[in-house]
Amino acid sequence: MRWDEEMELAIALAREAAADGEVPVGAVVLDADGQVIGRGRNLRETHADPLAHAEVQAMRAAAARLGSWNLADCTLIVTLEPCPMCAGACLQTHMGRIVFGAWDAKLGACGSVWDIPRDPHVGHVPEVVGGVREEECGRLMTRFFENRR
Repeated sequence: MRWDEEMELAIALAREAAADGEVPVGAVVLDADGQVIGRGRNLRETHADPLAHAEVQAMRAAAARLGSWNLADCTLIVTLEPCPMCAGACLQTHMGRIVFGAWDAKLGACGSVWDIPRDPHVGHVPEVVGGVREEECGRLMTRFFENRR
């Protein structure tokens, strides 16, 4: 599975975030059947909430939809490699798979700077797939920060 269509949903959410002055990160959570059960985009500025990352928003929505915090049969699709907080949240929810677009050379925690999901001290090890529509997801970030300078 390439996750192109699902990443398109995350990209659309990232564009919405950018239009609102938020860092352009979008995320969706898929259930075991590949249905979208959670959506999120960065809302840190909007809600003055340092924890309102796209991944957290999508995981909260998915958990509410399932009526359970346990997302073991789910897949997180996100436009940017999760940070340490979001990678940790994936472990805490037992997320089955993490799929992301652009690598994050500053705060990436799923293989670039750190590799929290595959740390040998952690019991739960989700599958991690990076680089899905990487160039397009990376351009969202580059353009956003170029326009802010």
